[in-house]
Amino acid sequence: MKFYQVDSFTDELFKGNPAGVCLIDGDSWLDDSLMQNISMENNLSETAFVLNKGGKHHIRWFTPTVEVPLCGHATLASAHILLESDGEITFHAGEMQLSVTRTGDMLTLDFPIDKIWQLELNDMLDCFDFKPIEVWRGTEEYILVAETEEQVENAICNLPKAAKIDLAGIIITAPSSQSGIDYVSRYFAPKIGIDEDPVTGSNQCLLAPLWQGKLQKSEFTALQVSKRGGKLWVKIEGGRVKIGGHAVTYLNGELKIGT
Repeated sequence: MKFYQVDSFTDELFKGNPAGVCLIDGDSWLDDSLMQNISMENNLSETAFVLNKGGKHHIRWFTPTVEVPLCGHATLASAHILLESDGEITFHAGEMQLSVTRTGDMLTLDFPIDKIWQLELNDMLDCFDFKPIEVWRGTEEYILVAETEEQVENAICNLPKAAKIDLAGIIITAPSSQSGIDYVSRYFAPKIGIDEDPVTGSNQCLLAPLWQGKLQKSEFTALQVSKRGGKLWVKIEGGRVKIGGHAVTYLNGELKIGT
């Protein structure tokens, strides 16, 4: 089985978010347990498995410990491998259709927007060394809004506490103090095997509507201020979120499973 590792949301090797991409040779999925073990062995935030069946590309994503319902950077990585020139590819993920467009060296994801709503401030998400000024949630994540970019950059997460929350993970975000950047974020999801995700495309499905309400605009340049870091170009359009970024192939090879 062909295997690739791609650094997503960056144009530099060793930056952005590394994702595994496995192109399944055949017309049926591997056993779930095997895909989970491959993802555990890769030890990346996510590994995408792509199956070409009936002329359609189907995709699934696994962290080292669980399958997840949506992943941005591994979808971007998969499109980077499969789209060799300008054009568009559509991935089928259950009932979702996720298109990715390549224009030059820019790849743009077309993802569903997530519904978010504000919560009362309380201590249930006391996992960080700063006090948020707002708490929001979406389908799978909480969002903690900080006052300053520095609070987000310097935040320390109590990972054992964060692993006990009832949702998949916690996004922390703040307005950016940098010229040309609208907002910054970081993402912690130890509950699903990701202590900190370097750059998270799918989180823009929540962050875009949050910052649309605050900044009264629909196009953003976002920065995920993890150690590796990554830049995303985000736009709300027609009830969807467009998420743009670059990608660089780190390695390609062949997985040999069994005898």
